[in-house]
Amino acid sequence: MVRSKFFARTALGLALAMGIAAGGLSAPAMAKEKEKKQEAPKLKLSKGFMAAYQPAKKGFDDASKRADVVEARNKVTAAENAFRAARGKKAQDEARANYDAAVAALGALLAPEAALVEAAFTAAVDPDDKFVAGQLALNHGQLAHDKKMQRRGLQTMVDSGKLPASDLPKFNYYIGGISYDLRDYPAARASLQTAIAGGYTEGGVEGLLADAYINDNMPAEGLKVLDEAVTKRGASAPEEWIKKGIVVAYRAKLPDHAVNFSVRLVQVYPTKDNWALAIAVVRDMTKFQNQEMLDLMRLMGRTDSWAETRDYIEYIQAADPRRLPNEALKIINLGLASGKLEASDPAVTDWKAIAAGRIAPDKASLPGMEKDARAANATAATAMAAGDAFLSYDDAAKAEEMYEIALTKPGVDAPRVLTRLGIAQTDQGKSAQAQETLAKVTGIRGPIAQLWAAYAKSKAALAN
Repeated sequence: MVRSKFFARTALGLALAMGIAAGGLSAPAMAKEKEKKQEAPKLKLSKGFMAAYQPAKKGFDDASKRADVVEARNKVTAAENAFRAARGKKAQDEARANYDAAVAALGALLAPEAALVEAAFTAAVDPDDKFVAGQLALNHGQLAHDKKMQRRGLQTMVDSGKLPASDLPKFNYYIGGISYDLRDYPAARASLQTAIAGGYTEGGVEGLLADAYINDNMPAEGLKVLDEAVTKRGASAPEEWIKKGIVVAYRAKLPDHAVNFSVRLVQVYPTKDNWALAIAVVRDMTKFQNQEMLDLMRLMGRTDSWAETRDYIEYIQAADPRRLPNEALKIINLGLASGKLEASDPAVTDWKAIAAGRIAPDKASLPGMEKDARAANATAATAMAAGDAFLSYDDAAKAEEMYEIALTKPGVDAPRVLTRLGIAQTDQGKSAQAQETLAKVTGIRGPIAQLWAAYAKSKAALAN
């Protein structure tokens, strides 16, 4: 499986992050590197360990220069690049097999040197010895492209107690990244959680932790981590993280999470494509009736985020050419102009004829509807119907008045009226009022209201 780039961690990436060259690094060199930043660990190696370390170190240095090792490493790199470029399961499986074979061949060449590393581990009896043995294992692991050896080296360095406390979160992150690459997801989670608890924030650590849950068939847990990370980062949350949340939630059939990440997507990155995605997810993850669908599709119209023929058809059906002819006709004409609807389609022909024939008498009825809505004995339904009519003719100010009246009447469908009041306020550029109104919407309309509130906010930002 090819992982998303924002979650990927490679041995080379870890090496660069640590400032370790691919050819290896001796213990003194590492101490010198640390001295630039902070006091280096004071190391005093035992005689027994030195007797094992010196041949291991020489073996490593010699092997890193050998022509057969250099050639084998080049083959591993080429195989890794081919795997990353492969598309489709069959091609990926073949590329993975080639990569594994190249790594195995390299490992076979370096088997004598690996044995020397093992001897050094056996001879390491005190913390200083173990720290240097860990360095040796890490360097050999990088030379051999052996991730298990790399992890063993890093973990030994951590366990030695010789690392500065400030470096522990970073090293746990490296260990977590390698464990992830090894598909040892429980170990990856443990190390990454330790890194985060220690204050580590670089390298998309929260995203990697989330993926360590998701890839281990624990989507809800992974989405919780991702949600917390997105919340913490606010406007700087990576767009890829949010989209990852949407995809995972959608596939796992977790509607609350899917809606949450969809709303967050357009709150932070309100592009046309993202609006289309967010609206489609909310639509597909919730069983809306026509009246809810109407207000959701109105948002698609406002954001000009049409994606397919289905979008126009569902909007037309929700508006109903017989009930809201002007609004229905506008969408029909937009669909025809976009090429998503065909004039020869009998359904389109019928819808257009019905809508066009009803607009004149419908528009003529507006004054009477307003009068009825303002009457002392007017019902919530009467006032709401008037608001709906004015909204469909783009008279948002008058619609707002009618919806305000409806809210004062007993038996009002408050979520519906509040949604449309928020829409009318948004259309007028009353962003703050609209967001306040939409925040009161509960129930099945909640996600629709949240999306509209995000649109009201983004519209205000563009105006400023």
